[in-house]
Amino acid sequence: MTDNAAGMTMHASCVAWGEAGVLIKGASGCGKSALALTLMAYGCQLVADDQVRLERRGDGIIASCPPTITGLIEARGVGLLHADMAPPTLIVLVVDLETDETSRLPERHSYSCLGCALPLINRISGAHFAPAILQYLKAGRSHDR
Repeated sequence: MTDNAAGMTMHASCVAWGEAGVLIKGASGCGKSALALTLMAYGCQLVADDQVRLERRGDGIIASCPPTITGLIEARGVGLLHADMAPPTLIVLVVDLETDETSRLPERHSYSCLGCALPLINRISGAHFAPAILQYLKAGRSHDR
């Protein structure tokens, strides 16, 4: 992460469903781009892959793409792919791919970013992970909104 007074750039991926964005964070090689590609296959649009620019605006965090990587997403073993881009997007959810969720109905977790507490979910195993993220972007979770 690199910080300055206006915001920061984070090693992450971000996709959006309409005006709702999910920031996908984790170590290199943990599957950020793969999850972003899966969500894009379900209809999300790419905000940024590998590097995400984050800025605080009011009570929220807006994600955007650095100009040097606009419209590109890495597909490991395939290469850099072109993608339709979402405009700068409000982050409504953070996904942590480095921490496994073990609770069936987990308590609310949050991620602090530029002074904002953002809802966070941890990685889960199962084919429903990406569809659950998409449904969260569409309608939220009962105790988050």
